[in-house]
Amino acid sequence: MRLRPRQKTFVERSVAALASRGNTLGVAPTGAGKAIMLSAVTGEMIGDGAKACVVAHRDELTAQNRAKFQRVVPGVATSVIDATEKSWNGQVAFAMVPTLARASNLADMPRLDLLVVDEAHHAVADSYRRIIDRVRAANPDARIFGVTATPNRGDRKGLREVFDNVADQVRLGELIASGHLVPPRTFVIDVGVQDELRSVRKTMSDFDMAEVAGIMDRAPVTDEVIRHWKEKAGDRQTVVFCSTVAHAEHVTDAFRAAGVSAALIHGDLVAETRKAILADYAAGDIRVVVNVAVLTEGWDHPPTSCVVLLRPSSYKSTMIQMVGRGLRTVDPEEHPGIVKTDCVVLDFGTSSLIHGTLEQDVDLDGKTETGEAPTKTCPACEAEIPLAATECPLCGEAFPREDEEVGEGGGAAPLSGFMMTEIDLLKRSSFAWVDLYGTDDALMATGFTAWGGIFWLDGVWYAIGGAKGERPHLLGVGERTVCLAQADDWLNTHETDESAFKTRSWLRQPPTEKQLQYLPPECRHDFGLTRYRASALMTFGFNKRAIRQLIDAAAAPERRAA
Repeated sequence: MRLRPRQKTFVERSVAALASRGNTLGVAPTGAGKAIMLSAVTGEMIGDGAKACVVAHRDELTAQNRAKFQRVVPGVATSVIDATEKSWNGQVAFAMVPTLARASNLADMPRLDLLVVDEAHHAVADSYRRIIDRVRAANPDARIFGVTATPNRGDRKGLREVFDNVADQVRLGELIASGHLVPPRTFVIDVGVQDELRSVRKTMSDFDMAEVAGIMDRAPVTDEVIRHWKEKAGDRQTVVFCSTVAHAEHVTDAFRAAGVSAALIHGDLVAETRKAILADYAAGDIRVVVNVAVLTEGWDHPPTSCVVLLRPSSYKSTMIQMVGRGLRTVDPEEHPGIVKTDCVVLDFGTSSLIHGTLEQDVDLDGKTETGEAPTKTCPACEAEIPLAATECPLCGEAFPREDEEVGEGGGAAPLSGFMMTEIDLLKRSSFAWVDLYGTDDALMATGFTAWGGIFWLDGVWYAIGGAKGERPHLLGVGERTVCLAQADDWLNTHETDESAFKTRSWLRQPPTEKQLQYLPPECRHDFGLTRYRASALMTFGFNKRAIRQLIDAAAAPERRAA
């Protein structure tokens, strides 16, 4: 398995920070491949036989991290500490925080050289601190590595007591630009309450949601919300974020009264009921799921392509979490017939006006560089953080932008869209992409064990991937950038650094006689033909029928829907 170029940079910067500082935090949103990068850093740090432990607060995260580690760093023994098993036999142990934090289990913990904290925004909680303190007491030289998508905590309790620097921060905009997430189309909509929302007081954690509900939970406001939703996103699966349970109940009832299948999720529901509702939503039986602070993190349903914000957020990270629920790309084998090219964000709660668009957090400089990242010192907590950060990931200090546009009344001028330069994966990929016909509508890249291709038909792109011993797979349907990212990721998953290097060398070598035997006669007279292009043309020829069948099958439901 190979890492994307941006993932490699993240790993290099994290390892460098751990070597010089003894601790570091890496920030990476959904879609960045957090578990893969966490595994790669761990693998780099245990090369000399060091012992490590990776902690997470949920069973599924522990299992996911262990599975990804075994793919990224094969051959290293692993073990598990959870409610049913407590084994330190592996060189890398994967532990559940609630289990490991118990005194009896901490007493059995061996001397560790590296502690990795997933969802590291929890690192200052008591249970995490007991683990961290025990690791440091047993080995003062132990390294502490944290990874999170949302470092700024709602209780404003900074992570400075555990981490004094941020090695790297992968931006949401980078992943959108590279095709690993779909772009949001943001509409900031004033239904006559923006002035009232601006006067809502802030609590320690966020705006006063009871006060927000007093403004937003009115029938005329809700009616306007549903009108705008029907106009801009009525055919999309949608997640709605409300201020209070009563507010959410009224919004859910209003959707139902308008003939829209809708359901409500909130923290007081029993787990079984919550699971059943989300299962119905995942099955497509529910169009709109309304929630109160439950689906902000730890939940994804990729076909969701509309996010409705009916509450403001004092933290940009919370706003990005909410919007992020709709930015996942779709696996067409898991969700056949669904084409997703963007996510409509309907912001009625002024978050976009407070924080600006997501583009403010985008830094297109330095994405492909390796080694040290440019940094600055946070004036509030003195942590070393990435130069482009607009908000300190450790303490939440916000930094004003010198180039902010100013609108009427002196406020930041809101932008309703998301502008982003496409990152050309054709240049950044570790594999060469061959334009099969010279018309830029069929491209393919090959390795030793796998191949990937993107193909254009009737205005839609399709990503297809194949590997030895496997039938070809439909990887993506939709925009060119997203399909290229899905095909490139397929190759990275199935190939190694060595195979990428060797196939690159084929770009300078002539085709073999055996290759020419399988190619059309005109190829014998193509003196510019390389071994790599010949391999791509052969692979396409061998798989042309299967590729066509996959594309036709994917296009058929779309045509029927039209």
